[in-house]
Amino acid sequence: MTRFSANLGFLWQELTLPDAIRAAKAAGFDAVECHYPYAFPAEAVRAALAETGLTMLGINTIRGNVEAGDNGLAAVPGREQEALEAIAEAVDYAQAIGALNVHVMAGKASGEEARATFVANLRHACNLAGRAGITILIEPLNRRDAPGYFLQTSEQALDIMATVGAPNIRLMFDCYHLQIMQGDLTHRLQAYLNSIGHIQIASVPDRREPDHGEIDYRHILQVLDTLGYDRPIGAEYRPATSTEAGLGWLGAYR
Repeated sequence: MTRFSANLGFLWQELTLPDAIRAAKAAGFDAVECHYPYAFPAEAVRAALAETGLTMLGINTIRGNVEAGDNGLAAVPGREQEALEAIAEAVDYAQAIGALNVHVMAGKASGEEARATFVANLRHACNLAGRAGITILIEPLNRRDAPGYFLQTSEQALDIMATVGAPNIRLMFDCYHLQIMQGDLTHRLQAYLNSIGHIQIASVPDRREPDHGEIDYRHILQVLDTLGYDRPIGAEYRPATSTEAGLGWLGAYR
């Protein structure tokens, strides 16, 4: 049976993070993940995870000054100190709540200097996270939702991962972003499976519940089952109305 993780960055946004974890358990999710948990004490989040028996699959590093347009820091030349602080914050928080992964947000940048900055910061992140048994994830984002974002394709991510050369860096394979940027999802999953640390789903093009749109997720899930992928799939979509009203896909896809 396919297992699913509730992305609490989008689902149950009206609740506190501890209560959203409880709601995910009640709805039948097998794990949780989130974006930026830092407004909530790690102790309260850890207690909710222990109470529900759910694992927090991953959290993100902070984006920086969002009002000024930041969308991550790790590939932005001149922001290295802020990036290192964001990485340390994320790794510490992940360790405190038992999260398995940290997604290091690259930010808006381009060119070779940005690539070198990203590689250096990722090497530091992998070293720091490795001591705690945590995996570092990097995720290509599409240019419509994240204009100017440094990391945009799976091949670019794999090339950077090879340059970083750490055993605990993996690709966050977000089907929504990669369908918009590249498509050919079946082939990419087959080719890159051993480099993938987490998979996320949402409908394309509207990023709603994954039971409609141009991606046939029944096929994608069958491919993953055939490949032996047995980790929870992240439901990272924006509900069309309320979270509960749109959960019919969860039972259907199992």
